[in-house]
Amino acid sequence: MRSSSLCPLLGQLVCGLDGPGLWTLVSGRFFGLFGMCDVSDSVRGSVRSVDTEARGSLKADGSGEYVKFSKEKFWLETPTDELKKQLEAELKLGGANLRSHAWYHGRIPDEVSDSLVVTHGDFLVRDSQCMLGDFILTVRWEQQTLHLPIRRTAVGAGSSGRVAFRLDDHAFDSLPALVHFFVGGRVALTRGGGAQIHRPVNRTLPLGYLETAFCAARPRPQEAGLPDSPSSVHHQRADVSRQTEPPPPDLCTFTPNTDDNAPPSRSSSRTSSVAPSPSTSRRPPTLDPPTSDSDGGSCYTELYPGPQSYVERLRAEEGSAGGDQLRAEDRTLQFSPVVETSSAFRPGVYRSALMPGENKPLEVGVLRRVKELLADIDPRTAAKHITKADCTAARILEVSPEVQRRMGVTSGMELLTLPHGQQLRLDLLERFQTMATTLAVDVLGCTGTSEERAALLHKLIQIAAELKSNMGNMFGFAAVMRALELPQVSRLEQTWTTLRQRHTEGAILYEKTLRPFMKSLNDGRESCPLSNTTFPHVLPLLFLLEKSVALGEGVEPWETVEAGVDVVMFHLGAARTVAQLGGIYRTNAEAKLQDFQVQSDVLELFQTDFQMRLLWGSRGAEERQALRFAKFDQVLTALSNRLEPPTRPR
Repeated sequence: MRSSSLCPLLGQLVCGLDGPGLWTLVSGRFFGLFGMCDVSDSVRGSVRSVDTEARGSLKADGSGEYVKFSKEKFWLETPTDELKKQLEAELKLGGANLRSHAWYHGRIPDEVSDSLVVTHGDFLVRDSQCMLGDFILTVRWEQQTLHLPIRRTAVGAGSSGRVAFRLDDHAFDSLPALVHFFVGGRVALTRGGGAQIHRPVNRTLPLGYLETAFCAARPRPQEAGLPDSPSSVHHQRADVSRQTEPPPPDLCTFTPNTDDNAPPSRSSSRTSSVAPSPSTSRRPPTLDPPTSDSDGGSCYTELYPGPQSYVERLRAEEGSAGGDQLRAEDRTLQFSPVVETSSAFRPGVYRSALMPGENKPLEVGVLRRVKELLADIDPRTAAKHITKADCTAARILEVSPEVQRRMGVTSGMELLTLPHGQQLRLDLLERFQTMATTLAVDVLGCTGTSEERAALLHKLIQIAAELKSNMGNMFGFAAVMRALELPQVSRLEQTWTTLRQRHTEGAILYEKTLRPFMKSLNDGRESCPLSNTTFPHVLPLLFLLEKSVALGEGVEPWETVEAGVDVVMFHLGAARTVAQLGGIYRTNAEAKLQDFQVQSDVLELFQTDFQMRLLWGSRGAEERQALRFAKFDQVLTALSNRLEPPTRPR
């Protein structure tokens, strides 16, 4: 599958947007209302095979008659403007408020959740109807639907105590943190089980409407003398009648709570008063962002908005969930993202102490200084400098509030997935190819013995290993691996033979570990642990989205017939996850680079502006990208042939 035919397909698959927002693949999933509402959750997680056909649901209207919900009817009839406004108001709430997360569906019955999770890896979170304060994680995995209980427990006592949400052996301070962990890390949900959660099923209707639709025939019990909750008042104003029949004896009793942010509490007695989950107590929605909610830092939000989702537009209006600093300054103002039209790299005006103001391509004096600096640093130091330069260029680190405001998001990892992030994608492709070419020149420009070139290869292999294992920088790792795999470098048989003889452990590391891992990353068969990743493997996404206007005409691994569409879909799915984890990558990068002493000269070696000036000179660096790389490919071939002349066929 070549890029010329791939890009229109990707445009249809990925670009279904109602304005700026996360690119999504619309799978045609039905997010409607169907299923029975009088089934309680099991205390234990249950596993069942579910027919994916829509099942009818009975809803009691004000006259006591029952109306059957139709999947097709709901799919064709969009929500009313009032419902849209209510949903928008919920999604605008701070990240600390569970109702702001579209994967939370409130008090829907398990049959309804069964019907919503239809694809392998789909999941949603809902209230437990039996254990008040607990939640149920519903996930579709290997043709089965699993209902896993999330227990809410108290940790510690007195004022120092806190609440933990426990799923199997894992405990978290909040539900978003739990979802964040399992989605980002691709971790199995239970011991001995392989089930994972990949794509959230987002609600397209407000929680108040869902609660009314599914539970009108079974009213929530209230203690005598307590007034109606705000949500019930809101529903009465909407002319939605409630049944007054007594509750079933197996239902839990709770007290309405008007505090949106008050966490639900556990109680050992079913008849005692406990605080409900967020879906059972809510104020009438308002379109104004609440001033009392605090986002509490970056958090997991929607990775997979549905076809009628408002997440994209809300992101454009308010930025991501971690944007406290932006909203605190201008809470009443809204900023549209700025579409960048020029590259962040400006080699024409770049000034460096390592080169004169005007320089020629591959100037001998500059090359000599570069080789000296690279020879003096150890692989780990080089890897740290590369990681710092990579994360800064990708806007993972050192992103000011003003830059965040212009981007409309808080991290470059999310900007990569947005339509107005094209320039950043092109810049990262430029950086990737320029870095690989510069490192290849370091090897091909060595006119000494094959032992000297083998030592340089060994140094690059060590740097690649550091980037992969210790720094978690998959972008830098891929650039070093591309340098080693360039045809002009890989054809140097004498040099590679010397490497195997003089640096056997490095040769084995490259052949048995690094190359297979790189191939697995590109094929979508390998991923990196979230806790160790500073820069995820986004190159497949960059090439898929921008190769038609970027460098090169070579075929990437995922463009072959053998790879198929599955690999493409894997990388698009991974991009949705990457878009939400910018805060995690930033935290990891800051931890890896803590107490790191930057050497300014060494850092310059890995700056894209410096490398462009080194390769093409002060004038050529401003030329068109495709032309620059096409010409330099010929230079690399000439350097390689000079070191080891090609054998002429007899």
